[in-house]
Amino acid sequence: MTTYVLDSSALIRYIDDEAGADRVEAILKACVAGKAKVWISAVQWGEVAGNLRSRFGASREQGVLSVVLPSEAEIVSASGDRAVRAGDVKVDRKIPYADAFALDLAMDSADHVLVTADYEFKSVADLASIEFLPVK
Repeated sequence: MTTYVLDSSALIRYIDDEAGADRVEAILKACVAGKAKVWISAVQWGEVAGNLRSRFGASREQGVLSVVLPSEAEIVSASGDRAVRAGDVKVDRKIPYADAFALDLAMDSADHVLVTADYEFKSVADLASIEFLPVK
């Protein structure tokens, strides 16, 4: 079974109904149907929360966060080991630290696919399977 790792840009595209939102919706529906797994790192989840709070305020942030992910999706904690691996990838491949958490999740298994709208992940496409959402 495929595990889709969403980065914050993919989830924000879905929330904002922008290019690629239909693909993220299909992934979330597959998760609910038990045909796929969906993960997002706690660090990326925090980025989504901050983005929502910045744009819409605290009450709307909480409202959107409470409904955007199905209960079948998993927010993966940032363990000490994962934090070190993300730090290593950040330094070795010069990507933002939060992005390194999403990449680390995708690197867990060949069955994991990172879903993103962030084309800066092209520089690390050799490390994991990455599905890029369409350009806006």
